[in-house]
Amino acid sequence: MNTRKYPISRRNFIKVSAASTVAVSAMSFGGCNIEKVPAPMKRKFGNLGFNVTTMALGGQASIQWTPEGVDPVPIILKAFDLGINYFDTSNLYAKSQLHFHEAFKTLKLIPGEEGYNEELRKSIWLTSKTAMRWGKPGWPEREGVVNWSNGENVKCAVDDVKRSLTQLFGDGEGNYPEGAYLDMVLIHTLHNTNETDVLYEGLETPLDPEGNFGALVALRDLRDGTNLTGINPKNEKLIRHIGFSGHANPPAMMDMIQRDEWGLLDGMLVSINANDKQKLNMQHNVIPVAEAKGMGIIGMKVFADAAMYHKNPDWSRAPGDVYMKVGSPELPSRPLIEYALTTPGVHTLIIGIGHIDEDPVKCQLVQNFYASQIEPTGMSADDRIKMEQYAANVKEGKTNYFQAIEKQGLSAPQNLQLAENKIIWHTAFADEAPISHYEVIIGGQLAAKVEHKPQLLKSKPFVFETGAKDGIVVAAVDKAGNRSEAVLA
Repeated sequence: MNTRKYPISRRNFIKVSAASTVAVSAMSFGGCNIEKVPAPMKRKFGNLGFNVTTMALGGQASIQWTPEGVDPVPIILKAFDLGINYFDTSNLYAKSQLHFHEAFKTLKLIPGEEGYNEELRKSIWLTSKTAMRWGKPGWPEREGVVNWSNGENVKCAVDDVKRSLTQLFGDGEGNYPEGAYLDMVLIHTLHNTNETDVLYEGLETPLDPEGNFGALVALRDLRDGTNLTGINPKNEKLIRHIGFSGHANPPAMMDMIQRDEWGLLDGMLVSINANDKQKLNMQHNVIPVAEAKGMGIIGMKVFADAAMYHKNPDWSRAPGDVYMKVGSPELPSRPLIEYALTTPGVHTLIIGIGHIDEDPVKCQLVQNFYASQIEPTGMSADDRIKMEQYAANVKEGKTNYFQAIEKQGLSAPQNLQLAENKIIWHTAFADEAPISHYEVIIGGQLAAKVEHKPQLLKSKPFVFETGAKDGIVVAAVDKAGNRSEAVLA
């Protein structure tokens, strides 16, 4: 698709919406008929050896909170018809996994059943999630650590994986067929570093199969077909990749990635929309770290879970929270989608669908699909800024209720230390502009400029060698010229 301009006014947004309508109508769709829809745009999915469609189907909206009169299964089937190849669901999403199961039966995606389409199964990426932080039952309570599942008998992350498999491919009663697997399991909605501490138990600490351990080492067994934890006695390989998701806390998410000395984390699901910079943002903090580490990066909350439109800025909880229209005259969905997909590092967006419609102009799936056909550089820097300015006026800029850390400006370098003849520090946190470099000042004089690069591991901080012992200051400098200093105590 060609790059579009977005002079930010109600009149011009209506023009954009009208242009989208004409473009779709010109395709002569029979409703959500997709016979003449072009093949979907794809991007390299990190270093995972998969080309992912720029639009992915989210497992919430009507697939989770199904309004009266809506059948979620045709939504899933139409996504397959469009060529979408990334599908998202979760143990937390009510009957979402069961609705996928019904679609998978129609598509012959149940291993062991007659006509199983193994080629189709290999062509898609299916992700589910667990919010259980511990790897086996009997976990101790920890302050700030949330363990959560919709499964009555789920006691740990491994239980959640098997619950996903039985709901997606099995009988829903605990059994799943041989050959069933998930392409990725995300440790869902990471809140804080207390949770990260738990997740890395058994990796950063000795693994004690008789005690307890975090979800990561348990999921590794299910990925590799090993039984180092004692929770995989059949040596099953049930998942292909491990990742995590986060809405709220970029420093905690960065910590999660930077502690991964074992190369366990392959994917990250992250909230990203045009109001991202209203809080401590994702796009200049955790997303560059994940990108530099080769992770597959999936965006979510492009419409702030419909808070950009009809609902209050709060978590969806009921069918009435599902948005059933395509954007609005004041704020079309297209530029919001394009903003997220032109955020550097983002490979695909999971978008929840309220409904599909016989009128292609009203069909969320078709309209969002077309909006997603954009190159990574398809929106100019100026247009991105204009989009941010416009979105900041929606509900007084308070749509991103899920981002917990308030805007705080460029931070100083973290954990500044002197070790032998080396000045050591960890990454600063960026504000509206990305970090450019660090200035090392000794005795009031500029000693060096050190280029900022995403810090990939805690064990590999920024380093500057010197014989100085005092009078040491390191300043973070962003691309807008802002500075923030850390002084060595």
